[in-house]
Amino acid sequence: MEALSVNDVHKMYGEREAVKGVSFSVKEGEIFGLIGPNGAGKTTTLRMISTLLSISSGEIKVYGKDVTTESSEVRKMISYLPEDAGAYKDLTGRQYLNFMANFFADGKEQEEMVAKGIEISKLGERIDSKVSTYSKGMMRRLLISRAIMPNPKLAILDEVTSGLDVVNAFEVREIIRDISRSGVSIIISSHNMFEVELLCERVAMINDGRVVLEGTPKELMERYSASNLEEVFVKAVKE
Repeated sequence: MEALSVNDVHKMYGEREAVKGVSFSVKEGEIFGLIGPNGAGKTTTLRMISTLLSISSGEIKVYGKDVTTESSEVRKMISYLPEDAGAYKDLTGRQYLNFMANFFADGKEQEEMVAKGIEISKLGERIDSKVSTYSKGMMRRLLISRAIMPNPKLAILDEVTSGLDVVNAFEVREIIRDISRSGVSIIISSHNMFEVELLCERVAMINDGRVVLEGTPKELMERYSASNLEEVFVKAVKE
């Protein structure tokens, strides 16, 4: 079964069409990248998948469930981490995970969920430090662990390494790979095409609200005789 199917999806804001018939699919268990420049429609598409925005037309299904007519069922299967997500800074990392886990479980199940979140975060002793003392990289690891600890079938991560330095971005990518190996399907958006090339098994390139290419990084680079995905994108949008 496909983890995600997006079919001819449009999004209108008044007279402006932000997403113009986007179609792509994500296979179960893969890391899929939605890439393109800022303002291309990536975040709008992710928010429609996450049931946070209504679809103007088209269809989105998550593991066969329609996001419009079965939104409550979809929300049980997904986790969405927006680019601008934050955490309560007066709490420690452990307290924050406990607070968030309380929305999903209680008792022993909550304890196990928090333990999983702590393991995913790889924060070590700093899990008991206040969030206000965390670096950007530590904050992002905490937020990823919060998104994954409830055991979603599909994790939706928007610009997950935005603003991170090279070391922290590398560590976050390793966490994402570990999450994928555990069986979670992942879709990430990014304008960093080098990162997506390293991380994703397949990608869809979006520009001006439209998907212009879809395939594996290797396939796309071979098709355009390019050495990287950035070069592929530039050539594709000029066609």
